[in-house]
Amino acid sequence: MIKRNWLIFCQYAPWLMLLLGIDGFAALLLWLADAQSFLALSAVILLTSVLLFTVLLFVLRVLEQKRAQAFGAFLRNPDIYHEEALLKTVSTAQADAIRLLGTVLREQQDAYNQAYAELCDYQEYVEAWAHETKTPLSLLTMILDNRADEISAPVHFKLDYIRNQMQEGINQMLYYARLKSAYKDYLFEHIDIQMCIEDMLTDYAPLLEEKHFQVHNQVPCAKVFTDRRGIQFLLGQIISNAIKYSASNPELTLTLDQSQAVDILCIRDNGIGVRSCDLPYIFEKGFTGDSADNRKKATGMGLYFSKKMADDLNLRLEVQSEWGKGFALSICFPQVEELGL
Repeated sequence: MIKRNWLIFCQYAPWLMLLLGIDGFAALLLWLADAQSFLALSAVILLTSVLLFTVLLFVLRVLEQKRAQAFGAFLRNPDIYHEEALLKTVSTAQADAIRLLGTVLREQQDAYNQAYAELCDYQEYVEAWAHETKTPLSLLTMILDNRADEISAPVHFKLDYIRNQMQEGINQMLYYARLKSAYKDYLFEHIDIQMCIEDMLTDYAPLLEEKHFQVHNQVPCAKVFTDRRGIQFLLGQIISNAIKYSASNPELTLTLDQSQAVDILCIRDNGIGVRSCDLPYIFEKGFTGDSADNRKKATGMGLYFSKKMADDLNLRLEVQSEWGKGFALSICFPQVEELGL
């Protein structure tokens, strides 16, 4: 407030100097006229000028506050009502500029509202489509589970492979919508990380078998504090990336390093890895890095989703990689004491 008042004083200080200059000139005339009351009149003139300036400064300060409040309300809601309220606080010369600004802001607001409505409609359609698609996928899963003896092994394997690929794409779409939504229904609790890993490895078993992966799950039975669905999605993205960018004789190793402050789950593969120059950018949206043959169809979204989900779950991700020698991603879980009943 003091700084604001000082700025206003500096803004109108030239007018004070002008008044004092006029006072000085008047005092000079009185002195030349040899007025008997020269000193008294000079003091009265000076005090009157200072008092007049102070009153004007106060009035201008009040008017500026009203103008600032009206302008702020107008910017937040540039409708006709707020525009007229602002016009009452500005000069005639500024009125035309305010009307033009109001017209432009209302046009932009209408365009924004229309675009937002279309985006919401599109998002609702995509989410509805994804949920509807899960129904035939569930039916396909039932058939593969209950009618396995009626389907030849090669066909069963291929159908299971296709089902997993479609399920991964749909889950990615739904979790992306979940990450972007204003309300996120996370349920943070202590979960068995070993069971979560086993579930994800089972879901990705057809893909792992297709690439002839050797999986080394060295994670013991341990509990971490997080959201179950969120961590499963995160694990799925990491395992999927390991499968996509695998090399010959692929291996996947999972370990858990526990301490008093943090639990670190490390998922390591011996795939093609990432170039050192690309490591700082791997979590950016759409980044695919080098143009090797096995990355030509990459979307650059898997690790982007992983980082977004980790941020939502308050987890830290750390990566290590050497080109041609594998990729390791660590998930750091902060220790949260489990309260007993």
